[in-house]
Amino acid sequence: MFSSYFIFLELIQMDLQDQLKKLFPEHQLSNEPEEVEHKEHTLFIQTEPIICKYEKRKGKATTIIEGYEGSDEDFKLLAKELKTKLSVGGTFKDSAIIIQGDYRDKIMNLLKDKGFKVKRVGG
Repeated sequence: MFSSYFIFLELIQMDLQDQLKKLFPEHQLSNEPEEVEHKEHTLFIQTEPIICKYEKRKGKATTIIEGYEGSDEDFKLLAKELKTKLSVGGTFKDSAIIIQGDYRDKIMNLLKDKGFKVKRVGG
C-alpha cells in the first residue's frame, strides 16, 4: 500500500513532460507547431430573395427560412451558423431552416450582412 502511495507522490511532483516520457519512452518530442488547415467556405449567393417567415407550430413561435437555391449542404452550414450566433435551437428539414422563436429581424440582418437578399413574409 505504501509503495503505490509513494509512486503517486512521485507522479504528482513530476511535470507533464516527465510523466509522458515515463509512459511513452520511445516518443520523440517535436518543438514544431502543428499546421492546421482552415478552409473558408463561401456560400452560393442567389438572385431571388430568401423568404423569412413567422409561424406558430403547436402554440410555439418559429421562424422559417426558405428559398435557398444552392446546395443543401451549404444551407445546413448556414442553419448551423444562424443557430450558433442566435444561441437558439432549430433544425434543417425539407429544404427549410426552422428556428425556435421569433428572430426574423436578427436573422434578416445576419443574412443581409452575408450578402443575401431577404424578403419578410407574414406579420
